[in-house]
Amino acid sequence: MNQLGVVIVAAGKGSRMGTKESKQYLHLNGKPILVHTLALFERIAEVDTIVLVTGTEDVERCRGYVEQYRLTKVRHIVAGGKERQDSVYKGLQQLEGSVEWVMVHDGVRPFAAEEHVIACWRKAMETEAAVLAVPVKDTIKVVDPSGTIQSTPDRRSLWAIQTPQAFRLSLLLNAYQQAEKDAFLGTDDAMLVERIGTPVQVVEADYYNIKITTPEDLPWAQWILQNVRGEDKR
Repeated sequence: MNQLGVVIVAAGKGSRMGTKESKQYLHLNGKPILVHTLALFERIAEVDTIVLVTGTEDVERCRGYVEQYRLTKVRHIVAGGKERQDSVYKGLQQLEGSVEWVMVHDGVRPFAAEEHVIACWRKAMETEAAVLAVPVKDTIKVVDPSGTIQSTPDRRSLWAIQTPQAFRLSLLLNAYQQAEKDAFLGTDDAMLVERIGTPVQVVEADYYNIKITTPEDLPWAQWILQNVRGEDKR
């Protein structure tokens, strides 16, 4: 059984965007950012089931999107928790027993290339756990609270981690259960898997797979949609 489920996390408020509307519902080319993200996975033949995790007050709105945009693979829409980690865990529990493999993806990351998504899943099927990432372009400094540089890591070893992140579902559930037991809060799914001793592989993606987080991201997202990742260019 190689069935693949996707948990799309869109429960955040996105305060850094500085808008009353949550960032995942802002429009690009007349459609909410979240709908672009859902449509990406709807198109990928290898995806069997999508679970959308959103805010309690947005569940009905998202049900409307699923119907309006004919997103037939979205089988579950659930309300998230306090932290992103809580939200992902709720989504994973909807898939338990129905799929073998899972990808976790940010609802405001609508431009993952389909070939990179598939490559990430294939690497996970070889190794149990894989994430999309890109090499860091900038020099990175470790800085203390006073603003003083402490060290300069070797840039060649640094990667910016993206989503989707792909895992055997039973492995990721085990990692989440252990984190809950230990009251551990991680920064991403891979971190939870790393801490139970399973290596996570990196699959190189591209720099267009942005997470739309701040106002500066919106014109860049519009450009990507029109010039690189528009539906007519996929």
